[in-house]
Order: sequence, then C-alpha cells, then structure tokens
Amino acid sequence: MIGDLFDSPWKILIVALVIIVLFGSRKLPHAARSLGQSMRILKTEVQGLHEDEPATQAEPQQVPVPVPDAQAQIQTLQAQVDNLRQHAVAANGHGSGGYQAGSPAYGPQEMD
Repeated sequence: MIGDLFDSPWKILIVALVIIVLFGSRKLPHAARSLGQSMRILKTEVQGLHEDEPATQAEPQQVPVPVPDAQAQIQTLQAQVDNLRQHAVAANGHGSGGYQAGSPAYGPQEMD
C-alpha cells in the first residue's frame, strides 16, 4: 500500500505539500536536522557495536577444569555415606535397621 503511494512524482509532490502544510515551513528544517543527528548517532553506535564484537568474542577462554579420578570420588562418597549411617545408628540407639553398610545395595535387605 505504501509502495503504491510513491510510484509517481505527482503523488510525492502531494505528500510533500501535505507535510509542509501540517508541520509548517519553520519546523521542517529543525525536524530534518534532528532526524539527521539521530541517524548519525545510530550509525556511530552500530559501528561501535561491530568494533566491540571481535574483542568480546576473543576474551572468554575456556579454562580446563581438572576432573578428579572417578574411582577416588566414589570411594570418598562411600566413606561419607558409611559415616552418616554410623551416626544415624548411634543417634537411634539400635544397630539393626535392615541396612548393611558394607553391602553394595543400600536398601532394606530382603528376608528369605
């Protein structure tokens, strides 16, 4: 619809006259100047963003995190679980809860 508005020089002239009548000949130079300044500010900001992009992309470097030995980590966690169970048994005052600290399956043991 707007593309059809500017397809002939007469339509452009009519639109220009309507703009001059609406805004007045005194305000048009000031409006054009303000629009030009805004365009320059936008252009410099966009250029600044493009200049900053390579610097920000190059800065983050991945620091390799040392991965602890999986078996050592499992043994540490196993010792913590055993320690917690011992404290729980001592707090309850009885040792028979259906759990065995050394067994691989940590759940209630099935009775035959």
